[in-house]
Amino acid sequence: MDITEVLLATQSHDGQIRNAAEGNIKQFEEQSFPQFLQALSAELSNDNKPPVSRRLAGILLKNSLDANDLARKEKCAQRWISVDPAIKSQVKGSLLMTLGSPVSDAHRSSSQVIAKIASIEIPLQGWPELIVSLLGNMTKQDAPPSLKQATLDAIGYVCEEVSPKDLEQDQVNAVLTAVVQGMNHMENSSGVRLAAVKALYNALDFAETNFQNESERNYIMKVVCETAISKEADIRKAAFECLVSIASTYYDLLEPYMQTLFELTANAARADEEQVALQAIEFWSTICDEEVAIQEDAEESGDVSSACYFHFIEKALPLLVPMLLETLLKQEEDQDEDDGIWNISMAGGTCLGLVATAVKDAIVPLVMPFIEGNITKPDWHSREAATFAFGSILEGPSVEKLAPLVQAGFDFLLNATKDQNNHVRETTAWALSRTFEFLHAPTSGVSVVTNANLPHVLEIMLTSIKDSPNVAEKICGALYFLAHGYENAGSMSSVLSPYFGQLVSALLATADRSDSNNSRLCASAYETLNEIVRCSSIADTLNMIVLLLQEILKRLNQTFEFQIASSEDKEKQSDLQALLCGVVQVILQKFSNCDDKSVIIQFADEIMVLFLRVFSCDSSNVHEEAMLAIGALAYATGPEFVKYMPEFHKYLEMGLQNFGAYQVCCVSVGVVADICRALDEKVLPYCDGIMSALLKDLSSPELHRSVKPPIMSCIGDIALTIGEHFEKYVPYTVPMLQGAAELCSRMDLPDDDSTEYKNELRRSIFEAYSGILQGVKSSKSELMVPYAGHIFQFAELVLRETSRDEGLTKAGVALVGDLADALGPSIKLLLKNSNFHSELLGRCSQSDDEQLRETASWVQGVISRVLVS
Repeated sequence: MDITEVLLATQSHDGQIRNAAEGNIKQFEEQSFPQFLQALSAELSNDNKPPVSRRLAGILLKNSLDANDLARKEKCAQRWISVDPAIKSQVKGSLLMTLGSPVSDAHRSSSQVIAKIASIEIPLQGWPELIVSLLGNMTKQDAPPSLKQATLDAIGYVCEEVSPKDLEQDQVNAVLTAVVQGMNHMENSSGVRLAAVKALYNALDFAETNFQNESERNYIMKVVCETAISKEADIRKAAFECLVSIASTYYDLLEPYMQTLFELTANAARADEEQVALQAIEFWSTICDEEVAIQEDAEESGDVSSACYFHFIEKALPLLVPMLLETLLKQEEDQDEDDGIWNISMAGGTCLGLVATAVKDAIVPLVMPFIEGNITKPDWHSREAATFAFGSILEGPSVEKLAPLVQAGFDFLLNATKDQNNHVRETTAWALSRTFEFLHAPTSGVSVVTNANLPHVLEIMLTSIKDSPNVAEKICGALYFLAHGYENAGSMSSVLSPYFGQLVSALLATADRSDSNNSRLCASAYETLNEIVRCSSIADTLNMIVLLLQEILKRLNQTFEFQIASSEDKEKQSDLQALLCGVVQVILQKFSNCDDKSVIIQFADEIMVLFLRVFSCDSSNVHEEAMLAIGALAYATGPEFVKYMPEFHKYLEMGLQNFGAYQVCCVSVGVVADICRALDEKVLPYCDGIMSALLKDLSSPELHRSVKPPIMSCIGDIALTIGEHFEKYVPYTVPMLQGAAELCSRMDLPDDDSTEYKNELRRSIFEAYSGILQGVKSSKSELMVPYAGHIFQFAELVLRETSRDEGLTKAGVALVGDLADALGPSIKLLLKNSNFHSELLGRCSQSDDEQLRETASWVQGVISRVLVS
């Protein structure tokens, strides 16, 4: 087959020709993979071939070596590894040769494919000559700029694909030398310099040893800072991106350079092109993130004198804040028309907010003069900037510092919702929402909203919600936080009751607005409605919530009559159904707190019929919301829910097997637990299907790992619910739990997320074992005796560790108690031969946590009874 012709045919306008060509390519890849690689790499490297076919050859090569899906990625890697070494060598030679092609599409594709092969081979100590070959291109006497650029692209992509631990230090040194040379202002080609800066960005993670060496660090920083004032804007932008990454990765080494960095970033923020100025501001946002993280870690550990905290923001404050305030005045006329817009003014305001979080009270006196000087100016830019500054500094400073200022300006802010300029009104609505979020806590006695001014505040809100869609969306946010302030406020929540009907009507009308293409407005209106229901006083509003439920069910019913002519129509229908299911869930949760369940029983049939119709739509976000609502319905109706199980259980099992939309699977697992609590032993007829689905989930490599801990906890719930009837699942379940425990002991912990996941997984294993032991205790405890040694050993292994969290400790201690309680004399010898449990319980009895002390005391009692039995 002529590969050029086939590749070009895949771009044909004739569908038949196109499909046939795609089929031929697929067949070629599946049946003759080594020859497929040879043919495509030859096509890519041949300068006489058409640019289109070469570009397609590069894409197909790249896709044959990599995939987003982890299982498929592993298959691609194994398939490449198993190719004959001679063919691999030929393919790599072709790719390295293509870096010298004058055709940019060809050399760019080649550099990407080289990186994909490197990501497979370098971790296995393969292709040791790659870095040498690439560096050879950079030192060739007469190397054309296109070869240097392609080589630097390849170096950058390789650094992006492989882990720092997989390159030797001398290779890293050589790479950095080549990259920094490419950035040198003596290099005439701007394309080469840009490729070098981008390569450095990807190589920074590899440069840890070099950054620890002062002279090497000084040299790298000097070159990056010089590059940040290049005459080409795209090179300056890339240099500032490097500085942002350095701020994040090497914060503790920055002190000697901060004066220079401040001057560079200040000049760029004030006078450079927007793309460069945005990165200059991002540098300071990153420094803020680092310093806030250091402060949080210090608070958690109780060690306030952190050696690696340099107070860069605090030191720069007198110059940094005026620079950021200046950026707020650079708004764009049409910025309210584009949801995804990001400009200098927004970046400056975001950074100002981070500065406030980092330095707290110290920011207030630096920003207040700007607010006072601009808030009444005739030019809307000044008024909007002052309002934006005000809203930005509300998180961080103490309530004591802010409260007097906010109370003094609160009426002014409310009146600014009537400003003649739309931008000012939108930012005012956002600033009100921030005010209610941080300075409206009636239960703590600090609140800008009082019983006296509440009617006026709500009058303003209910008027402004009819403003333009972008203003209305921010008003929804303000109402959300206004209501949220009364959550768990006991009798105080009654102050909203007289306005409940008006608020509900206004939000429903807002959700229905036809003048908005902004789907976020509809979502905001329903989310705010949920919060108002959640925080309302049920005693005052029960009848109105019943009317609201009827309205929401009517709306949900109407969604099935929508005319669906396009995928966009389908998406709108799904989104609306998900929002309406969310409201039903919140209402059901609200009713669950009532002693009188008659309201729920009255609507349960209608709700369930609608939910079952929702499940027949193939949209995962709807299924997720409907599942959550069904969990709430099961919880609220209790044993009555059993009548819906014959119809519902098949959708539940489908949800449990939805690996693609793993959130649906996770929510379905939660619903199983709700149903167990609601139905008790009446869940038995459905347990085979549920347990089969759960065990399949646990053994599937495709399912997202975050779902597995809830599944194990859920198995514990099922065992606890059905008691001795769990016997038939024990031979399948316990080996799974043992396998999971084994996996925990081998798990790599490169970061905090992995540590948290490992703790979560171990806690869920404890909970599963506890549920099973409690379930079989009364009549079938002998089932678990063969596994007692393993369970005890696993608990000991985990509870001897220092990196465990409190939840894990509680679950582990409870498991030791459940083991002794359920198996009694059968494990007397096991307990007698171990001094671990007495050490553990001794430590727990000294804990500050009352619940842990109580559990430990109970466990001690159980073990004592077993030992004297």
